[in-house]
Amino acid sequence: MASESKARPRRYSPFGEVIEAAKAAPGLYLVATPIGNLGDITLRALELLAGADVIACEDTRITRRLTERYGIATPLTPYHEHNAAVARPKLLARLAERQAVALVSDAGTPLISDPGYKLVRAACEAGHAVTAIPGASAVLAGLSVAALPTDRFFFEGFLPAKQAARQKRVAALTGIPATVVLFESGSRIAATLADLAAAFGPRIAAICRELTKMHEEVRRGDLRILAAEYAGGAEKRGEFVIVVAPPAADEKTADDLDDLLRRAFTRASVKDAVAEVALATGRPRREIYQRALGLARADDDGDE
Repeated sequence: MASESKARPRRYSPFGEVIEAAKAAPGLYLVATPIGNLGDITLRALELLAGADVIACEDTRITRRLTERYGIATPLTPYHEHNAAVARPKLLARLAERQAVALVSDAGTPLISDPGYKLVRAACEAGHAVTAIPGASAVLAGLSVAALPTDRFFFEGFLPAKQAARQKRVAALTGIPATVVLFESGSRIAATLADLAAAFGPRIAAICRELTKMHEEVRRGDLRILAAEYAGGAEKRGEFVIVVAPPAADEKTADDLDDLLRRAFTRASVKDAVAEVALATGRPRREIYQRALGLARADDDGDE
C-alpha cells in the first residue's frame, strides 16, 4: 500500500492550474465536503485530500465527483454503517503504518448524522493524531438563514421513520429551551411537519430545502401553516433542514400539559406518559403526575 501511494501524483486543480500537494503527515483527518455546491470546498481540504494516502467515504461514486472535479487522484475506499465493522480495522492498520487517512461523508462535516465516531475513538485510543479540516455543514447553513435565535441550539438529526416513534420523540423535543434543528428527506417531510405542528403548535420555523444547490428554497413562518403547505402543493423533492424556534417562557399552559398527557396516554402507560411529558416540558415530574391523576379521575367520572 505504501509503495502505491508514493507512486501516484499528489496534486489538485482548484482554478484550472495544477498545484502540487505535499504528502500529508500520518494520522486521521476529518474533512468537511460541500453539501451541494462543489465550489464550497476549502483550499485546505483540497490539499489534504490530494496529500492523503487514502480517502474513506460513504459512497465512492459521490466522492469521486468531487475528486474528479478538482483533479485529485487519491484512491477511495468505502466506509459506511453497513461495512464499518470490516472496514475499520483496515483503516486502523493503515494508520499503524503511518499513513494519512482522510474521512469524508457524502456531504458536509463527517460524523454529523453520519458514521465515523467509532473510527475516531479507536484512532485516539491507539494514539494516532486526529485532525479536523472544517468546512460546510448543513446544520449551520440552515441555522444561519432561518432568522431564528442562534445563541443556543439543539441538533436532533433525523427523526424515526415510523410515526409512533417519531411522535414520541417530537413530544420530547417540545420543551427543549433552544432552537431545534432537524434533517428530513423529501419522502417524509409532509408527515414530519404534521407531527411537529401538532406537538409544537404555532411556533415559527424555517424549512430549508436543497441548501447551496440550484433549487435552494427557504420557507419561514408559523409551523402549522408550513405543515399545511407541504401537505398540499409545496415542492417535496430534495433534502431538508428544519429549524424550529425555542419555546416561549410561558408556552406550556395547564391546558397544553393536559393535551400532551392525553396524547401520551394513547401510546404509553401513565408512568411512561408522565416521564415523557416531564422531559418534554421541563416541568417537575410530581406536578405532571398530579395532573395525570386529575385527568384519570375526570375520565372515570365521565364514564360514570
